[in-house]
Amino acid sequence: MDDIKIGEILLPGEESEQERREKRVKRRFWPTFRRAARQIPFSRDLVAAYYCAIDPQTPTRTRGILLAALAYFVLPIDIIPDVLAVVGFSDDVAVLTAAFAAISGQIKETHYTKADATLADTAQD
Repeated sequence: MDDIKIGEILLPGEESEQERREKRVKRRFWPTFRRAARQIPFSRDLVAAYYCAIDPQTPTRTRGILLAALAYFVLPIDIIPDVLAVVGFSDDVAVLTAAFAAISGQIKETHYTKADATLADTAQD
């Protein structure tokens, strides 16, 4: 994926667009995450990003970038189909990595604490 395409995906968007993305992400994040968890090398960061994106105290620009990246992650149609083993989530990883770089340091320890608790609960299931 080239930088231009990733840059277009990560545009924070207007408030109405962010609201649509947030609804989509909330509805599809966990099923998609469960399918991808073994293939994404930074699952903890991904779950923390989810909690950061839905946290109303997160700055609007940061929320917008994360919601855009997470919306791309949960979309059933993307550049490389997610059903392809190993490479299926590589485009998602590229978009998420770019999002993490763009928001550098905005994911708080409380988001990581929630992520750790969620991942621990998931591991017990």
